[in-house]
Amino acid sequence: MNQKSIAIAAIGAIVIGAVGYLIGVEVAGRGPSTAVTEAAIKSYLADHPDLVAPPAEKTTDVALLSDAQLDQVKDTIRSHLIANPEIIRDAIDELQRRQDEEAAQAQVSAITKNKDLLFNSERQVVLGNPDGDTTLVEFFDYNCGYCRRAQADMKALIADDPKLRVVLKEFPVLGDGSVEAARVSIAVRIVAPDKAADFHDTLLDHPGQVNGDVALALADELGIDGAALKKAMESEEVSDTIAESYSLATELSLTGTPSYVTSGEVVIGAVGYDALHDKIQTARANCADSTTC
Repeated sequence: MNQKSIAIAAIGAIVIGAVGYLIGVEVAGRGPSTAVTEAAIKSYLADHPDLVAPPAEKTTDVALLSDAQLDQVKDTIRSHLIANPEIIRDAIDELQRRQDEEAAQAQVSAITKNKDLLFNSERQVVLGNPDGDTTLVEFFDYNCGYCRRAQADMKALIADDPKLRVVLKEFPVLGDGSVEAARVSIAVRIVAPDKAADFHDTLLDHPGQVNGDVALALADELGIDGAALKKAMESEEVSDTIAESYSLATELSLTGTPSYVTSGEVVIGAVGYDALHDKIQTARANCADSTTC
C-alpha cells in the first residue's frame, strides 16, 4: 500500500469513526437515522474501493508512512473534524440531497411508465376541463384533514385555470372508515357519474370522521339510489379501483395524502394554492405533447 492509500485509509477510519459516533447519537434520539449513516459509510467505501479490495497492481519503491507518521495524520484529521464538525453534517446533508434527487428521478420514471393509468384510467373522476391541456392528479383520503383543507385550493385552481384537468384517485389509508367511504364514492361514480363531483365535495366538507354509513347518508341527501349504491359497492370494479390506486401509489412512492402528480413530478402534502399553481405551469411549459400533460 502506498502513501496515498495509507492516507485515504486514515481519513476513512476517522470519517467512519465519526459516523459511528453519530449512530450512537441517533440511538439516544438526538441525531440522524442509522440508515443515513450506514449509507454514508457505504458511499465512502464505494468511492474508495482500495480500502476493501487489493489494488489492481502493486507499486514498488514507494516509501511507506511510519507508525508515527500515520498517527500524526490521524491526529491531524481528527483535530480538524473536531474543530469543524459541520463537515460531517454537510456530508450527511449532501448524501440526503443525492438520495432525494435519486428518489425524484425514480418517481418521474414511474410517472412515464404508468401515465395511461395515472391520467386516462376509466377508474377515476375528472374535474375541471375534461379536455384541458394539463392534468393534475390528486390522491386523497376522505378522512384526511389536510385533504379537506386543500379542497379550497383545488376549487380555486379549477376556477382560475379553464385549461386545467383534475383527476381524483381514491387512496384510503386512514383506516376502515376511509375504505368504506371510498367504496361508496366509487359506487357513486358507477351509479350516478353526473353526481360524483358533488358527492366528492359533500363528503370532504362533512365535519368529523366519515365511514360507509355516513357516506351512504350523504349520498341519499343528494338523491342517489341507496339500493343501487349498495349493490355496486359489492362489485369487483370497486375493489379493482382501490387496488389500482394502491398500486400506483406504491409505484410512485407516495407517503401520505394529499399527494399530487403532474406529467413531470410528484408533490407530497398540502402545499397550498401557489405551489400547486407553479407545478401546473411548469408541467404545461415542459410538456411537448398536450395529450400526456
